[in-house]
Amino acid sequence: MAWALSLLTQMILVGAASVQGAAAQQTCIAGQSTLQATRFRDNGDGTVTDVDSKLMWMRCASGQNWVDAQCTGQAAAYNWPDAVRKANQISRSGDAFFNDWRLPALRDLATITDRGCENPRTNLLLFPGTPSSAFWTSTPRPGGKSEDLAFALSFGAEGVLVARKDERFYVRFVRSAM
Repeated sequence: MAWALSLLTQMILVGAASVQGAAAQQTCIAGQSTLQATRFRDNGDGTVTDVDSKLMWMRCASGQNWVDAQCTGQAAAYNWPDAVRKANQISRSGDAFFNDWRLPALRDLATITDRGCENPRTNLLLFPGTPSSAFWTSTPRPGGKSEDLAFALSFGAEGVLVARKDERFYVRFVRSAM
């Protein structure tokens, strides 16, 4: 783990998959990383627990598999209703050890972004294979025809997005650890 922390203190380039599937290079600026690995406990099962927020995260995006301490395969994109159904399916199946996985709220998902990194804006030691693209949140857009809109958060350059629920984005599931 010491070598991993030293990587965060210098500019690093790490390959990451982009939305189009082409390789992108993550860039982190020395001294500007905001998502420290020491804040997380590795549960040894493809999840990490944020000791500050008390949230347990799946390390891989939905569609990927945790194999040999890496996320393998391609992340799957879902429309919002299918993303909610997928969280319920994972919870019911028990395959991920718990029965309370959910889409993260916008505030939750923002806690795993790293403003000191680009392509993607997260710590790849904690969340390897994260696409530099938008991920659904459970947070609906208030006002107007909010039943048709929800917030997404991009781990690319876009940041927070208001999106139609029929658009397709990636998903990372979360649960309360306490």
